[in-house]
Amino acid sequence: MLKFISLIFCVLFLPYVSLAQSNSQNEKLYEKLVSDWSDIFPDGNRNAAGPRFFKYILDQNLKYEEFIQFNKLYCPVSGSLLSPDALPDEIYLTNIQNDEQICGQYYKCCWPCLCDVMKYSETKKININFKDQSKDIYAIVIDNPCNKNDFPELVNRDYFCEGNELNKKYTYSVDNKLVIGLLHNAKKCDAYDIDYIKNDQITGPMCEARNSMPLEDLNFGMGDIFIRLAN
Repeated sequence: MLKFISLIFCVLFLPYVSLAQSNSQNEKLYEKLVSDWSDIFPDGNRNAAGPRFFKYILDQNLKYEEFIQFNKLYCPVSGSLLSPDALPDEIYLTNIQNDEQICGQYYKCCWPCLCDVMKYSETKKININFKDQSKDIYAIVIDNPCNKNDFPELVNRDYFCEGNELNKKYTYSVDNKLVIGLLHNAKKCDAYDIDYIKNDQITGPMCEARNSMPLEDLNFGMGDIFIRLAN
């Protein structure tokens, strides 16, 4: 009887204990980002500065799982901090290495960022040496923006660029592509994945409407600044 009760406890309650522990750990990671804010953004400007978050987190010499959890706490498009209990959305991006569609999870601050990241960024598999292991991840990348004549004024260019080159002190890049964040739980899409994303209320009709607008008509969502950076 005691064994049966123990089994029931494990099935019903241990997942909640694990979730509570995970949330507690994420809150600690979130608090560290808040406390280190002035180190990450000396002038306080985090507009479109997902790349700055990614590089800062990478420089902490973390274990793989810590790195993953840290990268759930900011929006790569806007640079906004996210709640430790934020839930992701499913998106797909084009793999720049072979043009395959890669599906994964994205943590957003507002729904337009989903549309913007899907239209204006790509993904690339890269290998990172973490404190405990070496792992492949799918990085979200955009083209080098540093040679743009119309670099957006609301973005701190010094975080991204040294002249026309990417600033390697403040950002991480691969093959002259700027890494803005992480595509979580990424894998090659199948037909069901694509259909699911295209029929979602946001990544389907709402993103279709937003992504068909002329740039000058986009005046809502933090991604408007990002678009001017990545376009």
